[in-house]
Amino acid sequence: MYQESQFLAAKDLLAQLIACPSLSKEEQGTAQVLEDFFATQSIPTKRVGNNVWASNLHFDASKPTILLNSHHDTVKANASWTFEPFKATEQEDKLIGLGSNDAGASLVCLIATFVSFYSEENLGFNLVVAATAEEEISGTGGIEALLNSGELPHIDFAIVGEPTDCAMAIAEKGLMVVDAQVKGIAGHAARNEGVNAIYLALEDIQNIQNHSFAKVSELLGPVKTTVTVINAGKQHNVVPDTCDYVIDCRVNECYSLEEVLAELKTIVQAELTPRSMRLHSSKMEETHPLVQAAKELGISLFGSPTLSDQALLTIPSVKIGPGHSGRSHTADEYIFLDELKQGIQTYQNLLTTLSI
Repeated sequence: MYQESQFLAAKDLLAQLIACPSLSKEEQGTAQVLEDFFATQSIPTKRVGNNVWASNLHFDASKPTILLNSHHDTVKANASWTFEPFKATEQEDKLIGLGSNDAGASLVCLIATFVSFYSEENLGFNLVVAATAEEEISGTGGIEALLNSGELPHIDFAIVGEPTDCAMAIAEKGLMVVDAQVKGIAGHAARNEGVNAIYLALEDIQNIQNHSFAKVSELLGPVKTTVTVINAGKQHNVVPDTCDYVIDCRVNECYSLEEVLAELKTIVQAELTPRSMRLHSSKMEETHPLVQAAKELGISLFGSPTLSDQALLTIPSVKIGPGHSGRSHTADEYIFLDELKQGIQTYQNLLTTLSI
């Protein structure tokens, strides 16, 4: 099924996306680029905010529907770039540009795959492709807004495109960021007065560091809680009466976010306030037909500690795509051209091998 023309079209689309700045919440330009591309393929699209989606020509509501999803927003280019971030620079065997690896390559490969199946009459499933916004900030205007719009048909499961070296993440940790505040009693630092909130916070932090959650995932390992920010005090001679710190919680599929929060409350003195309870862990069972197809193709399976739009999906999903996660958000980000070919072939082979 793979054709060189599919790779060339994907590379050209990726170059157009790179050339159009698309920071989170500012993806209007790339949304238009995507709409224009589908128009050249005579494929009608719909749009919710900066989320662009389409379904296959012979959509049949009696068949299961697979969502092909990746994002077209990017982070800001850092100061270490030596190439122009908003220009696709082809250098020997790679394409350099902001968003090339995360997640432009996955997006254009998913789109190429969707186009290759678009007109087939005898598919055993439907396909919906969605290029979504605000993934880099886990924003409410991205995949969540599209799912809540009521415009999408019923989706049975999803393939989320992210750089995984075309290995398949069948599980992903969720994220909960917790603001903690310890309260003491102010006093003069020169006298034995007050209750130092910093010292109380240090006790909390030690407890967090030493605490182990009992349930350990075979794929994702243990729940990981890390104190990443701390702030207290205003002047040197005053015992601080409050100390604020932040806990980054990476939650495996064995726990809900609510369960992790409740357990944390039993080991600290601080008042805990989660910033969000939206970003859940996920796992697709190894008996699922999509995972079985991956096994048949010899695709390696793993559990991912990093977050994607999977966290906002309420349906079974996997994460897989061309490129390497370690290149994401780095200066002079790039994708190897052979990785683009590999991405298209991997997605096409998965859908061809899938039996549902």
